[in-house]
Amino acid sequence: MIGAFETALRSARSADRKVVVPYITGGLGDDWLDAVRAAVDAGADAVEIGIPFSDPVMDGPTIQAASDLALRAGTTPVSVFAQLRHVDVGVPLAVMTYYNIAHHMGLERFASTAVDSGVAGAILPDVPLEESEPWCDVADRVGVETIMLAAPTADDDRLARIVARARGFVYAVGLLGVTGVRDHLAASSLEIAGRLKAITDKPVLVGVGVSTPLQAAEVSTVADGVVVGSAVVQRLLDGEGPTGVGEFIGAVRAALDA
Repeated sequence: MIGAFETALRSARSADRKVVVPYITGGLGDDWLDAVRAAVDAGADAVEIGIPFSDPVMDGPTIQAASDLALRAGTTPVSVFAQLRHVDVGVPLAVMTYYNIAHHMGLERFASTAVDSGVAGAILPDVPLEESEPWCDVADRVGVETIMLAAPTADDDRLARIVARARGFVYAVGLLGVTGVRDHLAASSLEIAGRLKAITDKPVLVGVGVSTPLQAAEVSTVADGVVVGSAVVQRLLDGEGPTGVGEFIGAVRAALDA
């Protein structure tokens, strides 16, 4: 069954629209929900909300700093979900966090709370495909789309199994390493996007290493769109607030539409 997240991305693709999904750290400042709204108003097709964790192994210095600030301000998974209940921005939301958070809450409670909070999808990047069944079974039953990551080092057999398990979209990891702003788009971004597009009709978005509007436009010549994280969060860390987020996502939207 295709859920709300995948339905929205397929609809965009049918309209020849490349998608942009910004990542925003939940609990980063009192106005983080306003940043979500600003991103959507500027043309975001969906939003990925980070639930802060003390050991974010996939994330580089920018998102680590954002998570640390949010945690020190008292942010918890429950508080992020509670605040999301009051947000209705008209696009699908996904949460991104680490398995320990879901395990600590209990998989059923985590998934059910996500749904009750208006969340359509979830990304748990430290859960390997081979160990994902307990979470995926619960998520499927409750109605959370499990967005799977596909690394550029994966062989063809593994990519096929990742694609089969993915819901919402397939998250093509643009380069090896952690998240962060990069000066140039890695060649591996285009390569992994092309390999995935050749084997699936599910939406393929590239994240990690997509930092500028031009980079987003370049990789979207192959992919269905992009996930942009560190470049968004950096604007919040720099004090630009929701206005800065909106301006940046607006620039990405313009580049994708050009």
